[in-house]
Amino acid sequence: MKTRNPLLFRLGLAATVLTLFVVVLGAFVRLSDAGLGCPDWPGCYGQLDVPRTTEQIERANMAFPERPVEVTKAWIEMAHRYVAGILGLMILAIAVIAWRRRREGVAIGLPFALLGLVIFQSLLGMWTVTLLLKPAIVTAHLIGGLTTLTLLLLLTLQHAPRLPRLQPSTNIRPLAWAAMFVLIGQILLGGWTSTNYAALACTDFPTCQQQWWPEMDFERGFDLWQEGLGADYEFGVLESPARTAIHMAHRLGAIVAALALAALAIASLAPRQPPALRSAGGILAGLLVVQLGLGIGNIVFHLPLWMATAHNAGAALLLLVVSGTLYGLHQAPRGT
Repeated sequence: MKTRNPLLFRLGLAATVLTLFVVVLGAFVRLSDAGLGCPDWPGCYGQLDVPRTTEQIERANMAFPERPVEVTKAWIEMAHRYVAGILGLMILAIAVIAWRRRREGVAIGLPFALLGLVIFQSLLGMWTVTLLLKPAIVTAHLIGGLTTLTLLLLLTLQHAPRLPRLQPSTNIRPLAWAAMFVLIGQILLGGWTSTNYAALACTDFPTCQQQWWPEMDFERGFDLWQEGLGADYEFGVLESPARTAIHMAHRLGAIVAALALAALAIASLAPRQPPALRSAGGILAGLLVVQLGLGIGNIVFHLPLWMATAHNAGAALLLLVVSGTLYGLHQAPRGT
């Protein structure tokens, strides 16, 4: 049995909370069109902070004439980089502590997987800028952030001093795994919708462009490479039918995801289930209702920034709840 470490629990919990903030802040960067607020990496217009003085701005505009300084967007982008840097240092500290305590039985696999992942995330962050918001890279960066969030939650739970075991009255593990896979698929569709600027391809609900099945180009919409190297993907490069196909795929995915998550919530809320599992089911049900409302609201109200950001946060919270539930279910005796 692996040793639980109180320091790793506290660091893991703090890093999980910070990662959730980084993921939401990253969504805010993307949705406020600030992803290229700094056209270079890791600095901003050739310096470590945002150009502020008249002289600095003039020098930056001369160096990057194709992308003049927008101070607000530059600060939004750099804020995300600064906070992500702090998170990277925290994960490095977790890996170092785990390595130093390995002889005491502390597992090092997950901490070092997190360290490798955060290094790869920094590369994706760089490529997001240098490849001019290429949708495949931006979506991969989002998925990497959510994977980091999930793994940090698992590390925190592994080192938690006390954790109620979810011992279901019936075996709902297959249902929980099905809900997890469907949720991951829906998050991928959501990321692809956002990075291709397809959220407003349909501005009416429940129809799309006043039709139940409008003109759509799925082949073009789900072409991962798109324009190849050198294209500027800010505000998207796809024609309307391709964006409509992406949007409708996300809508249809939402139906499947809602059914899977609702089934897991209902199974968890059954009267004979243990209190901890019923609590998880209640939280899942509440988040699901809010998330569906936010998704519809984004269409009806034409993607308000706060609502779109909250929709991203909702996806991250759903992932945390389902991941935590799965972890708890797998701590239960195999007979349940």
